[in-house]
Amino acid sequence: MAVKFRDYYEVLGVPRTASADEIKRAYRQLARKHHPDLQPAAERSRAAERFKEINEAYEVLSDPDKRGKYDALGANWKSGMDFSPSGGDAGYARAAEWEDLGDMSDFFASLFGRGTSTGRTRRGEVRVTIPGSDIEAEMPVTLEELLQNNARRRVTLNGNRSLEVEIPRGAREGTVLRLAGQGEPGVNGRPPGDVYLRLRMIPHPRYRVIGDDLEMDLPLWPWQAVLGADDVRIETPDGPVTLSVSPGTQTGRRLRLRGRGLPRPDGSRGDLYAVVRIMVPERPSAAEREAYEILKQRAAAPADRPAGG
Repeated sequence: MAVKFRDYYEVLGVPRTASADEIKRAYRQLARKHHPDLQPAAERSRAAERFKEINEAYEVLSDPDKRGKYDALGANWKSGMDFSPSGGDAGYARAAEWEDLGDMSDFFASLFGRGTSTGRTRRGEVRVTIPGSDIEAEMPVTLEELLQNNARRRVTLNGNRSLEVEIPRGAREGTVLRLAGQGEPGVNGRPPGDVYLRLRMIPHPRYRVIGDDLEMDLPLWPWQAVLGADDVRIETPDGPVTLSVSPGTQTGRRLRLRGRGLPRPDGSRGDLYAVVRIMVPERPSAAEREAYEILKQRAAAPADRPAGG
C-alpha cells in the first residue's frame, strides 16, 4: 500500500549534506521548541504531532545505517508524494529488524518495519528526554581584570540569573570559560547544558596587548631623544617608573621593562615595551624658534633633504 513520502531533512531544516553534529543541533533546537510539555494547553495537541515528526526524522538521520537506507530512495522524492516500497528486502529492513521504534509513521514502518520488543511503548506514549541546551555568549573584560590573579566578575544570563565567574590567571582575548551545568534546563530529567563565555578584551586607552606582552607609546621631545634623559617618568600597570633614555634615540625604538606584562599560567609575566615617538612643539615659543634656527644653520645635514636621505 502506498504511503506518503516524508522528507526528514526538510523536517529538521537541514540540507542532505548535513553533518551528524548539524543534525543533532537542529534536532535539539526543534525538540525543545515544540515539546508538548513546554506549550500552552491549547497548543499541546498540535505540538505533540510536530514533536513526533521531529523525533522520527532524528531517529533516521542520526543513525548512519538508517540514514543510508533512507538516502537510497534518492534526492528526487518530495514531501507528500506517494511512496510504495519494493517487494522483498529491496535494501530495506525487514519487519522486526529494529526494536523499540515507538510511535512512528507508516512511511517509517514501510522502510524499517516495527519492532516486536515487548518493551516498546504503546502508541501515543513516547517519552523523549532532551539534554539542556548550551548557552554561548561573549564576556567583555578589561586589561585590569586580565592583570589580576583569578579576578572575579558577576554576569547576568537569560532569566536574570546572576553568576559569579572567575577569570583565571593567563586568560586572554578569545579564552573560553565553561560554567558546567549552568545552561538551559533539560527535559524529562535530563541534565542541564553548560554556559560558554568567550572573553573579548575592551581596548585600553594606554596599553596594547601583543601576546603576553604589553606595548605603550613613549612620547619624547627632540632634545630628550638627541641629548638623552635620565629621568623620564611613565605610568605602568604596576605604578610609575623612571626610564633612562640614551642619547641619539630614534623614533620607534622599543624600551623593555621586564616582568610588567600580562600574567602567565605558570606564574611568570610578559614584558612591557615603551615605543619611542618623537614629538615636536606645535606652537614653539620665540626662544625655541630661535634655537631651532641656530640648529638649522649649524647642522651638518643638508636642509633641502629629508632626514636620513
